[in-house]
Amino acid sequence: MRQLTLFPKHVLESEVADGATGTFTPNMKLPVHRWFRFSAGFSAQWCESVIREQGKDVHVLDPFAGSATTLIAAEVSNVSAMGIEAHPFLTQIANAKLQYRQNPDSYLDYAEGMLQQAKAKRGETIDYPELITRCYSSESLRKLDSLRQVIIDRKTKTFEWQLTWLTLISILRSTSSVGTAQWQYILPGKSKKAVLDPFVAYQVATNVVYDDMQWAQAIQGPKSRLLQSDARTCAGAEDNWANFVLTSPPYPNNYDYADATRLELCFLRELDGWGDLQEKVRRFLIRACSQHVPPSSVDLQEVLNSDELEIIRDEITEICKQLTELRMLRKGKKTYNLMIACYFLDMAKVWLALRRVCKSPSRCCFVIGDSAPYGVYVPVIEWLGKLALAAGFETWEFEKIRDRNVKWKNRKHRIPLCEGRLWVKG
Repeated sequence: MRQLTLFPKHVLESEVADGATGTFTPNMKLPVHRWFRFSAGFSAQWCESVIREQGKDVHVLDPFAGSATTLIAAEVSNVSAMGIEAHPFLTQIANAKLQYRQNPDSYLDYAEGMLQQAKAKRGETIDYPELITRCYSSESLRKLDSLRQVIIDRKTKTFEWQLTWLTLISILRSTSSVGTAQWQYILPGKSKKAVLDPFVAYQVATNVVYDDMQWAQAIQGPKSRLLQSDARTCAGAEDNWANFVLTSPPYPNNYDYADATRLELCFLRELDGWGDLQEKVRRFLIRACSQHVPPSSVDLQEVLNSDELEIIRDEITEICKQLTELRMLRKGKKTYNLMIACYFLDMAKVWLALRRVCKSPSRCCFVIGDSAPYGVYVPVIEWLGKLALAAGFETWEFEKIRDRNVKWKNRKHRIPLCEGRLWVKG
């Protein structure tokens, strides 16, 4: 059988050599991956390459599955895979994408039928959160609302519905008249020169999904499993199932993974605004941003005294002390001290959960970067390596792929940062 790949062989070889491992941007040219842009993801091209290097007798686990990059790459590579994702909306996105091997003609008939019904309706612009009314013209919002009414309000469990739902979600950024930044945040104060009509955008997206589903019909590999669960426990994953972990966990750099999908969640009316994120999204996620840990939300000393942090306690206590002092001198008073402590406690629990799910020996590859909140360097790679050893793994090493914090003119500090692959074995 012909070996399938998402990209030409020369692209595969050249891409692995450069620094694009940790970016989702190249995925927007690839079948299926391009259906939804989740900028916190990583390169599908590199992902497929490293999975193939493990051979056929491999069970791949991604405890931060995101929008299913690893799972799709594993299916194309003809190996078994399991993903864990805690973000409810991303889990729905990933589940929809994983329907890509279903019947393309059934999807096309269903999706086009929804469009014709939407064109016969007059959508509404009322009862939407303020963010939505600021992001769309009245005419565009009416068309999007008519699509919402015929699709989202008629939810079923069929693959046709899941993929049609994703088709609608995928056009929300391109049909907005305001700035939709490449890192997912919304900039209502900026306007676009070109905005797509929602019905046209929907038809274009439908054709893209259909074409990619036709391409995928030749894939014969095992289908992946996706669990809506917590990486800190890996609940639902069997003991000793995986022998290769491939993932990109949250970075402790104050990126708000919950806020990154606020536009979509507000359109779905699952959020009224920014204030809802804590209860409806953030509480499920690794604590990697200061918004996640407002003042007095956790007892810093209690976190630092956790048994899971014993191997790095002296080092992290000193860093958190510096951040506590600096916080009171800064205008924003961001709780980086709490964020760093909670992040590493959460990641320590992830390593313990992975030790349960992984066979011995196993290999783990984390695409990760270091951090310097308020200009205080946090040795993320070293600490994650130590926590892996404390959980029962045997060795770790780091493979740098690129420098970070070098191109932004308004950067707050000059601390050299990097991104790379943390390899853990044992």
